[in-house]
Amino acid sequence: MIQSSMKNWLLLALCGVLDAVISVIYLNHVENGFHAASTVVFLGKLTLAGGALMIAAGIWTSENGKRWLLVMSGLACSSLGLIFTLWTGPLSFRTVALLIVVMAMSIGIYELAIARTFRHHIADELMLGAAGVVSVGFALAFLAFVFRWIKLEPGDPGQSLRWMGSYFGFCAICMLGLALRYSSTRVKLVNSAERTP
Repeated sequence: MIQSSMKNWLLLALCGVLDAVISVIYLNHVENGFHAASTVVFLGKLTLAGGALMIAAGIWTSENGKRWLLVMSGLACSSLGLIFTLWTGPLSFRTVALLIVVMAMSIGIYELAIARTFRHHIADELMLGAAGVVSVGFALAFLAFVFRWIKLEPGDPGQSLRWMGSYFGFCAICMLGLALRYSSTRVKLVNSAERTP
């Protein structure tokens, strides 16, 4: 269990750092969009790496009944990374938005489920519960893009990039928050193991 918490702490922390870098890249291109294919390929590789880390965290998590949620989010993130890395034709924002829906909904449900296990730790419960609600909110917003309930102005890539940058920035905060949660669990397990003769 200590090894599982250690692996998850490192994997989710790395995932949070990658999400933060991805967010900065998106938000840095809001004004002019992406003009170089190499930037999109680099973004795809970062997204693919973040998805792989999330899948690994899901496989090694100690929450057996909830691990599939992390794996599902990681698979959707990896798929997005593969599309950005390998796809050479025109790409619809609706396709990207659908993958974000899967990522945000699975992470949101995971955070809400984990929050319920912290009923005696109010701060952790509130933080994870709020993150779960906001994640589900992002999922619903991107679902509105998929069904065109919210329409983006044609010819303005800045809107979609702003949404993507905001989502990955929020993901960075969530992943680092989950990493802190696993880190504190690891410290408690190590301390209790040292006290046990």
